[in-house]
Amino acid sequence: MIGAGAMGGALADGFLAGGVVPPCNLLVSDPSEAVRNRFSGKGAVVLPSEEAAADADIVFVVVKPYLTAGVLTSIRPVLTPAKTVVVVAAGVSSKTVRETLGEDIPFALAIPNIAAACRESVTFLVPFMEDCTALKAVFDAVGATFVVPENLLPAGTTLASCGIAYAMRYIRAASEGGVEIGFRANEAKDIVLQTLKGAVTLLRQEGIHPEEAIDRVTTPGGVTIKGLNAMEDAGFTASVIRGIKAGMK
Repeated sequence: MIGAGAMGGALADGFLAGGVVPPCNLLVSDPSEAVRNRFSGKGAVVLPSEEAAADADIVFVVVKPYLTAGVLTSIRPVLTPAKTVVVVAAGVSSKTVRETLGEDIPFALAIPNIAAACRESVTFLVPFMEDCTALKAVFDAVGATFVVPENLLPAGTTLASCGIAYAMRYIRAASEGGVEIGFRANEAKDIVLQTLKGAVTLLRQEGIHPEEAIDRVTTPGGVTIKGLNAMEDAGFTASVIRGIKAGMK
């Protein structure tokens, strides 16, 4: 794992929790001493990036997009066709990676989100290899994986990688509303979290459209429809769609 900050660290934590790799087989490279100490404390092996890449079967490069080409260039001498490189960096194209790695190194582009740490990520995977089954299984261990064409990667990024922040913003707003109507802050947050968990579980188990579930709890003249209409009057649905589309720009 070259780069174990917010995203790389979340992946590493999820891989350890999901049993993808024992701690002694997780090689971590990061410029932050605090990050290195955190993972060495979990039993991972801390190494410079070139040494980590030389010893690894799968090399995750999880750094800022503008740093990606430089990191790939630095590790290229130790890469072989037997290794797989996974680039996790929004906006970095396969063309850039291929130009840096050459034609013989299998690689993939991937966009997970920080819920990988608790094994609930959404990951979009764009493989450039003959068989991505094993690599998909690695990501499946930390959530749900969607193998997509490269042109859908920006859409996946805004819908799920940025989208987790959008969901957090709703949780914050609803919790603040809960405080305004009388609950303590932590209690309001717990109520909102459980409500969302219930909504997700219901939709998954019954396979219904969200609007069908909404119809079940909206009665004529009732408080639910009044609340929904007030949100729509303030632009709720339009704002969510605009926010998601803005992430594509």
